[in-house]
Amino acid sequence: MTDKLELDIPVLLPEVPDEADACVGRLVSTLSAKPGVDRAHVLPAAGDVPAKLCIHFDPAALPLPRVREMVRAAGAEISGRYGHAAWEVKGIGHERRARTIGETLCAIPGVLQADASSAGTVRVEFDRERITESAIVDALAGLGLKRPKQLATDDHAGHDHGPGGHAAGEERHGPGDGHDHSHADFLGPNTELIFALACGAMLGIGFAIEKLVPGTPEWLPTALYIAAYGFGGFFTLREAIDNLKLKKFEIDTLMLVAAAGAAALGAWAEGALLLFLFSIGHALEHYAMGRAKRAIEALAELAPETATVRRDGQTLEIPAAQLQVGDVAIVRPNERLPADGFVIKGTSAINQAPVTGESIPVDKAPVADVAVARAKPDAVDAASRVFAGTINGGAAIEIEVTRRASESTLAKVVKMVSEAETQKSPTQRFTDRFERIFVPAVLILTVLLLFAWVVVDEPFRDSFYRAMAVLVAASPCALAIATPSAVLSGVARAARGGVLVKGGAALENLGSLKAIAFDKTGTLTEGRPRITDVVPVDGASETDLLAVAVAVEGLSDHPLAQAIVKDGREKLGDSAIPAASDLKSLTGRGVVATVGGETVWIGKVEMFGAEGVPSLGAAATAAVAELRENGRTTMVVRKGDRDLGAIGLLDTPRGEAKAALERLRGMGITRMIMISGDHQKVAEAIAKDVGLDEAWGDLMPEDKVASIKKMAETDKVAMVGDGVNDAPAMANATVGIAMGAAGSDVALETADVALMADDLAHLPFAVGLSRQTRGIIRQNVFVSLGIVALLVPATIFGLGIGPAVAVHEGSTLLVVFNALRLLAYRDPAGKAA
Repeated sequence: MTDKLELDIPVLLPEVPDEADACVGRLVSTLSAKPGVDRAHVLPAAGDVPAKLCIHFDPAALPLPRVREMVRAAGAEISGRYGHAAWEVKGIGHERRARTIGETLCAIPGVLQADASSAGTVRVEFDRERITESAIVDALAGLGLKRPKQLATDDHAGHDHGPGGHAAGEERHGPGDGHDHSHADFLGPNTELIFALACGAMLGIGFAIEKLVPGTPEWLPTALYIAAYGFGGFFTLREAIDNLKLKKFEIDTLMLVAAAGAAALGAWAEGALLLFLFSIGHALEHYAMGRAKRAIEALAELAPETATVRRDGQTLEIPAAQLQVGDVAIVRPNERLPADGFVIKGTSAINQAPVTGESIPVDKAPVADVAVARAKPDAVDAASRVFAGTINGGAAIEIEVTRRASESTLAKVVKMVSEAETQKSPTQRFTDRFERIFVPAVLILTVLLLFAWVVVDEPFRDSFYRAMAVLVAASPCALAIATPSAVLSGVARAARGGVLVKGGAALENLGSLKAIAFDKTGTLTEGRPRITDVVPVDGASETDLLAVAVAVEGLSDHPLAQAIVKDGREKLGDSAIPAASDLKSLTGRGVVATVGGETVWIGKVEMFGAEGVPSLGAAATAAVAELRENGRTTMVVRKGDRDLGAIGLLDTPRGEAKAALERLRGMGITRMIMISGDHQKVAEAIAKDVGLDEAWGDLMPEDKVASIKKMAETDKVAMVGDGVNDAPAMANATVGIAMGAAGSDVALETADVALMADDLAHLPFAVGLSRQTRGIIRQNVFVSLGIVALLVPATIFGLGIGPAVAVHEGSTLLVVFNALRLLAYRDPAGKAA
């Protein structure tokens, strides 16, 4: 027989983002191997309850205190041992280089996982007992990458973000701070393009002299061709050396082999042409990918560099990075807001499009209670909450800062978008696996063609030339960039439209959906229910019923409780409200508290008559039945041994919900279901109003998870919710989508896709963009493989190296520019600019 112990994961591993984190897996593995532990596993987060680590152990072998001590010791060891870091670097430029850097870092002892993106983001997980973060920075510098800039450090140990006390977002340098480790960029960001053009110039001059100027010494054009080799092969050689250190033969190595082979045959001009076309293609690819990266960098530039603050009775202008929580910032008309906060003075219409994608400015007014806002800044009403990077309207306002600049919603979005570039999509994982098989196959084919002269009556020179041409033609250059370029552009465009997509997998899955499940409250409805009916029973008065309900629900922060308190107080007027205490929540069913020395139960009718709660009388049961028949959400109130009655509430459907669902249906979403904890009749009434055919009611949180799993058996399914109470269901869906994520840390962390605005109309934009992205990925893969399939037989039957390189590099540029079309994607409804 085993006993069970549950402990909160965030307590064991501080700052751990979720139960899927690698450090959690290590903790589970470590504990599972301990003698006396039968099993260790994770219980997912549910609403406000964090993820828990569940330990099943043999009490005869391990006393409970020893288990608790052992678990905490293991957590502390792992917290202190494993670190995570993300940097933004300069000098990657293209996907093959990114992959080489990732694999080079992975080969360093102590680095457990590393990914890099062509846009310049590097993410590393490492073991502190084997390597330091500064050593990894040194390794990046050694790879020729400029000025690592800290995006985030998630070290689970509660240290400052950024090594050595540096704040997130601060620039840090490798050894020899202030020096540029990337000597290859000494002519500026266009050094690679300049070298490629110089290669072309040397090639052109040498060819002209050789063909047009008789009597010229033979060494002169050859010298110019050699110079062209130097300019054209400079960057390619650097990449090839990195690959050879990893014992890999990539496209860069293959091109150098082909160019060297041409030189060995005396075909200097053709070898120089190969390097020129390859280098110019690389440089243009670098430039095109830079455009997508600049779209992401533009997000970070939305926040102003300075802020006007009032401190000690003085008005000062300071760097925005120096703003502290509690500062009062003055924002003049048409200025950008320097930080997240809430309005304390003035009213204005603020353009929130940079963060939420909303096309219409939102009216903002001062908070009603500053003290409450300071205590619970995340609970501030949307009409008073403001975000860094948004644009003030025509009136001056004053805001109280609730987050430092490096912790603002905008900063988090920029960080997550940058990290999303390193998350590979299903198609990219497929192409990576394909390349691992394809490249060796090309090398084998090349070796076989080298010996074609043995079978075919031709000089070795011709066989060698044909083998080099096939080597060029079959190199999967375009395939390597086909998917990353589309994912990068799609993620950047989504962010500009107020939609945060966490990587290629979420982007592709969102575009392949056939089914979507919607939570009711706050998603399809406003989430602000109103009291519509007050039905007292058994001789109770309406005043008695409301007074007790307001007293108890005043201790709760549930949306229904807040609605009862707000509307109840209005209806009661000056009537006295008794004191309530000892509130306990019965998850998904209701609450219990004490009023005037008697126990009070308030909740769904299903709560009564189960688990020790008294049953309802006939009158209360009949009142509930009538209210539900009319589509009302019902709350029954019982005090001591007497039913007081029922309260009926109605949540108003969102105005944009019906149109958004119709657009989704037009995009091919064949099944849309509302899932709710409310009574089935209530769920059906709301579903009918918004145009849904299916509604599942009476669902507890675990029932919602089961519903999502059931839907996922037949279709890819998305779950749309608020990212907090719906976290378990979202985690079990193919794609979890959180609405109104701006300012909500939980929603940003738990969702695969976050709609920054609290507006369902952004969902069709996100689905449409992802479908466009999937289409472009398919086009790019088809073009990439099609060109290879066309060129390989063509070169075997005589097509030269020059034309092969021209078509090959042309296809690479084609797929990149095709992907960049996503940056110009327009939402047909104009909801996301």
